Amino acid sequence: MVDLVLDDAEIRVLGVLLEKELTTPDYYPLSLNALKNACNQTTNRDPIVSYNDAVISAALAGLIEKKLAWDAHLSRVAKYGQNLTEKANMVPREAIILALLMLRGAQTAGELRGRSARVHPFEQLEDVLAVLEDLKAWGYVQQLPRQAGRKESRYAHLFSKSAETDDAQEEGIPKDSGVSSDREKIAALEAETQSLRTELAQLKQAFTEFKNQF
Repeated sequence: MVDLVLDDAEIRVLGVLLEKELTTPDYYPLSLNALKNACNQTTNRDPIVSYNDAVISAALAGLIEKKLAWDAHLSRVAKYGQNLTEKANMVPREAIILALLMLRGAQTAGELRGRSARVHPFEQLEDVLAVLEDLKAWGYVQQLPRQAGRKESRYAHLFSKSAETDDAQEEGIPKDSGVSSDREKIAALEAETQSLRTELAQLKQAFTEFKNQF
């Protein structure tokens, strides 16, 4: 098991940094606004959250202190990236599997294969299982007991104590589904919209300044 235990916000931020480096490399590293939008997006996330700047900043500070993330002033705003893949010598197929587990919770190998196709298409299910075995050997992932009536076991990352609640669900003990209320979804959408408006205003200002140079 990994030595570092992360809180929920740190896991979400680290998962996003892993994901976006692979899926949108042209926009990586990420600004605080981009990182917040990606954490709070309402697709491909479980649970859905509505983190504000303070939560994201605190999570980044924690990850930087643990040497799992870094910051740099590459332009007018600070940008953030992750150190985990370098620290663990991970290749993309390993990084995307771990990112999916951080962003969507426990999943089967079949689910991971389908959701990772955009980054790394696995030809066979056995290829996903081989990656999971490597991640297990490094202490990053564990295999959960198989649910009654299901053929595939699920896998969960070991950067938090969330696996304990997954075990409870396997035994039939209900747990919080992680689905936010309508109010939380609306708040997340409003926060995302506001961030997009801010970024658009910044782009317009930068364009105007550029045009005035000529």
